[in-house]
Amino acid sequence: MVKPDTPYSIFSGVSKFRFRRVLYIAIFWTMIDLVVALLNRYHVINSPYSLITRCCLIFLMSLIMGYLFVFTLRGIFRDSSLWVNFIAKTSILLMAAFAMTFLVHFVDNKFIIGLSARESINTFVSETLQLNWLLKRTLYWIVLFVVTQLYIEINDKYSPGVFLDILAGKYLKPKIENRIVMFIDLKDSTPIAEKLGHEQYFLFIRDFIFHVSMALIEHGGIIYQYVGDEIVVSWLYKKAHAKNSLWAVIEARKNIQKNSEQFRRRYGIIPEFRVGIHVGDVTVGEIGVIKRDLAMSGDTMNTTARIRSACNELNQKFIVSKEFVECGDLKQWQTESLGIVELKGKNAGLELFSLKI
Repeated sequence: MVKPDTPYSIFSGVSKFRFRRVLYIAIFWTMIDLVVALLNRYHVINSPYSLITRCCLIFLMSLIMGYLFVFTLRGIFRDSSLWVNFIAKTSILLMAAFAMTFLVHFVDNKFIIGLSARESINTFVSETLQLNWLLKRTLYWIVLFVVTQLYIEINDKYSPGVFLDILAGKYLKPKIENRIVMFIDLKDSTPIAEKLGHEQYFLFIRDFIFHVSMALIEHGGIIYQYVGDEIVVSWLYKKAHAKNSLWAVIEARKNIQKNSEQFRRRYGIIPEFRVGIHVGDVTVGEIGVIKRDLAMSGDTMNTTARIRSACNELNQKFIVSKEFVECGDLKQWQTESLGIVELKGKNAGLELFSLKI
């Protein structure tokens, strides 16, 4: 994958989403440790103050472990298979987990019970040498890592926030929602594919989608699906979100420009894209039997796809519908009416506008 020439900010939308994930992992691990401690009557053997100290320490250490999970190891093993990814991560995290366990035991023995530093270390070593204790702790951490990794993998399948909606059963029954819908696809994809060949074209598309998606997520876009070189994304309708969708297009173009030299060196081509935007009601719900997924359907989806296709016919890069212009309060952006355009599959023509950004 092409690495960005200009690294994305730690304050970007994607980074904020990942930091929230680190926080969720830390809270989850701390709660699990608290339950285990209570079941082992830790609060009876030691003082309540000791339990609070333990929770604070576990939380801080879990933040570090969560950061390893979500940021550091994610980048290192991005291109590895799921099994290699899991085994490598688990091995590294097990070592970190035992360091974490040692620190918790040391603090307990040194500062709560009052043992010397040497006695605290010797106590931990003697417990570690007990096979039963070692197996229990290893199994405990492996189960915790598996659950955490599954959470991350499943969450990565959906846009930020969507996984929790599915978990809560929000879309078990189809819902009609007013959404801003955007279709983005690569310009001149066929000649590019012929020039690069199958494998290079796939890598080219992957890098193109990465940089565009970073911009979409940064501005609150909910990515619905990737189909070849096409990205379908939506926002729940609000005037502020209409502006966000346009800022996302501008940001996507900037991301491509910032990394243009990387694309030129690796592929000999700098990607360009076309955009169609419309607003209206869509039906959202879960579908599937063996493989469940979130689906969006309705006339708004079909119309947006036709608007994006009209970019070729009208020789425009960015086209939006009259409905989007009227409800989006887009005074700060320059638009030009393209007149009433007959869209394929539509009975009536639709007034479209080219967007000058």
